Amino acid sequence: MRKIRIGIDVGGTFTDAVALDNDTYEIIAQNKLPTTHNAREGVASGVIKILNLLLEEIGYQPSDVVFIAHGTTQATNALLEGDVAKIGIIGMGSGIGVSKIKNDTRLGNVPLEDGKEINTEYEFIDTSSGDFTDRVNGIVDRFKDEGVEVAVISEAFSVDNPDNEKNVAGLVRERGLLATATHELSKLYGLKARTKTSVINGSILPKMVQTATMTGNAVKTAEIKAPLMIMRSDGGVMQIDEIKKRPILTVLSGPAAGVAGALMYEKISDGIFLEVGGTSTDISAIQNGKVITKYATIGGHKTYVNSLDIHTVGIAGGSMIRCTDKVIKDVGPRSAHIAGLEYACFADLKDLKDAHVTSVRIAADYTDNYLAIENSEGKKFAVTLTCIANILGLIDAEDYAKAQDDVVARITEILESYFNRSGKKVEEEIMAIAVSKVRPAVEEFIKQYNLSRNYLELNGGGGGASVVVPALAKSMGLKYKIADNAPIIATIGAALAMVRDSVERTIVNPTQNDILEIRKDAAQRAMESGASPGSIEVTIDIDATKNVVKATAVGTTELSAQKKAGKKLSDEEIQKIVDKSFDNFSDLSVSKVSENGIYSLFEVTYTTKPKLFFFKKKSRLLCLIDRNGVIKLNIENANYHILGKKDKSGLINCIESDTKFDEAGKTMPEIHLIVNAKVSDLSGLENIEQVTSLIDVELSELNENEDYILITRKR
Repeated sequence: MRKIRIGIDVGGTFTDAVALDNDTYEIIAQNKLPTTHNAREGVASGVIKILNLLLEEIGYQPSDVVFIAHGTTQATNALLEGDVAKIGIIGMGSGIGVSKIKNDTRLGNVPLEDGKEINTEYEFIDTSSGDFTDRVNGIVDRFKDEGVEVAVISEAFSVDNPDNEKNVAGLVRERGLLATATHELSKLYGLKARTKTSVINGSILPKMVQTATMTGNAVKTAEIKAPLMIMRSDGGVMQIDEIKKRPILTVLSGPAAGVAGALMYEKISDGIFLEVGGTSTDISAIQNGKVITKYATIGGHKTYVNSLDIHTVGIAGGSMIRCTDKVIKDVGPRSAHIAGLEYACFADLKDLKDAHVTSVRIAADYTDNYLAIENSEGKKFAVTLTCIANILGLIDAEDYAKAQDDVVARITEILESYFNRSGKKVEEEIMAIAVSKVRPAVEEFIKQYNLSRNYLELNGGGGGASVVVPALAKSMGLKYKIADNAPIIATIGAALAMVRDSVERTIVNPTQNDILEIRKDAAQRAMESGASPGSIEVTIDIDATKNVVKATAVGTTELSAQKKAGKKLSDEEIQKIVDKSFDNFSDLSVSKVSENGIYSLFEVTYTTKPKLFFFKKKSRLLCLIDRNGVIKLNIENANYHILGKKDKSGLINCIESDTKFDEAGKTMPEIHLIVNAKVSDLSGLENIEQVTSLIDVELSELNENEDYILITRKR
């Protein structure tokens, strides 16, 4: 019997579920239900219903399911709607800094969106008093009298020694009150930010514990042995037990499943991913096979929560067109969904027989100049961006957003008659306005993260991908690709997501032991979240300006870690993939320079014409591709080195040859290490001792006479 992976994606309108073959990623079954926002159990009710429907449809055996995960908007919705618990903050400390500690931990009520807030009570424990069991019991009694549901325990420097926080949290939990301690969420200094992050975490803890318990019980009732995983805001997943401690990690996770699909299903290594829905487009960046993350801002508050760097734009498939006196004024942000109207391009032809252009009012903002079509019976249809894309011929025949040709022709006639303009000029103007709203966000990603336009590709997911992405790519002169099964790419992403966790610490001038210790802690966190130990890869980044060291661990679950690789390609097939990836270059030359049985390394040379000069410029890059045809790295102007395990002096010489020396001192190069099947990014390290100590750890897997590949690039 084949093994099955299940993904569930909870959206604003629908909850989708998909079952995939674990070995081939073939879609076995899929299902859709309205999201149960108004159910007593919230969105968890819909998750349980759709899981049962899917399992019934595929006729599974419990042992067949090796992975199950779902994304959820419940934490985000709770904060947006103010459906949060009252928090009791217990500040802790001693000595001359007590007044500062109290100031940083006494937050008062924490404001959220639209005038909503998290209500808090406050108590302080002087830790110099020794045993404070009686003091904690008294605080818990008062908190319960005041209606507090969750206690937040916050002590200065608990990131160095969390014993007091652990002790108090344990005492609070023994008294039947939920508790969250700041060291459980972040290892960074910054007591106020750490406390605020914990307060937000605690405010959604009761609701998320309830949801996690319900969905977990549904999986147990189905006798599925695989642990239920939940999508995180950084694009990874974690076990459901972790959500009962750190639910804040699921806030802003709505777009995360789509990006996971882009990484794992579409195998994107470098690109901009645009998930286009009905109302908005979520835009994110992928570089060298990794998502780009940043600290999340929640309810206007900066937190220590790592989240995908997402730009959301109010342009999508359902975007309506604003028009006054036959002049196009704007596109979006309102959508047909908000207006309660069907898309005109998906209407029956008979309903458009005697139709004419009209305008509609959107209750949300009281405007009355959104373009619509009304028939003789008074029924109105929204003219959406999907209608415009169909008229312009941007939608392929098999695409989810493709409308019937005769309906599209009829809408074209109606619009041309109203605007008295032929040749699709109005439609081109509308699409240009829409593209002009999306393009700045993409340009900002390219600039901010120094993404190369030479091989950058726009990748579209979501039901409206073909409405926006082709026109955007044309305007920017970039390649594009619409994902296979684009409408359910987020659901597929949930089914294929990797376990991901990270640890950050404030360390001044980190030593080799500091680096190895935080690397170990991140791997341990990933294992606690459900990753198989042998599958975990850890990346280290050091921000010397802030004295912050971050270790990010990524791995697969125990059962999926043994998943078969895809079809292995021949050398000729791999060569063709690389050639095609760069076929827009002039004077292209592609040659294989190394391989290790798992990866092939190609050197690509080409010419480009700089904007400010007439002469062409010779450029080159290194492309690392695996035997399944998945490109893992594209690095411009880099050097490669084939080194033996024992060649320590050769390693140091290679690194120093691309080290930058100037008035500011010494800057380490970007470094990628390829050892057997493992690709490690060591670019975040700041001195050669840190680099060589981590390389020694990775090389322990090699036999004494084996070689490895080192890629370096001067910054």
